[in-house]
Amino acid sequence: MLKNKVDVIQLIQSDDTMMEIIQAASTLNLPDWWICAGFVRSKIWDELHDFKERTSIPDVDVIYFDSLNIDENDEKLLEKQLKRILPDIPWSVKNQARMHVVNQIPPYASSEDAISKFPETATALGVKMDSENNLVLTAPFGIEDVLNLEVKPTPFFTETIERAAIYEERIVKKNWKATWPKVKMHHINI
Repeated sequence: MLKNKVDVIQLIQSDDTMMEIIQAASTLNLPDWWICAGFVRSKIWDELHDFKERTSIPDVDVIYFDSLNIDENDEKLLEKQLKRILPDIPWSVKNQARMHVVNQIPPYASSEDAISKFPETATALGVKMDSENNLVLTAPFGIEDVLNLEVKPTPFFTETIERAAIYEERIVKKNWKATWPKVKMHHINI
């Protein structure tokens, strides 16, 4: 039974594939890096649904924050480096110091700030290895929603009608309930 961050970290540590992916990402020595979103959420939901095998995920999101180098080509080079280490992983590397331009919002202060502006609280999660090879989990809104199998918007996505619409579109498009039937969706009245 998953009850807290320690349980989630132990769950990740017990997954050899996840640990191999985290270790591969750590070799890049990126500033303020995390593997986030579905990588963590899906593992938790799989466990809570008693799945014996890991649900496949469309990509492994590695984010970092480097305001001194915001060249998108560098992200592609980093993906190629990771592909050389683990070629079967669908890597996606994004520098959060430039993503505010893509998302047309004010700049992020850090990778954790970017995670706090993900659409769903259950997806606003990240994991990484610290300098002593300990796993660290970030969850700007806590882990209660993901543990309770609840999909709720982050505060950032309730601030405008446009963002609320993006949240609503995502929960339809992602169709998480088809994979994890116990998940409960919370809608925003727009």
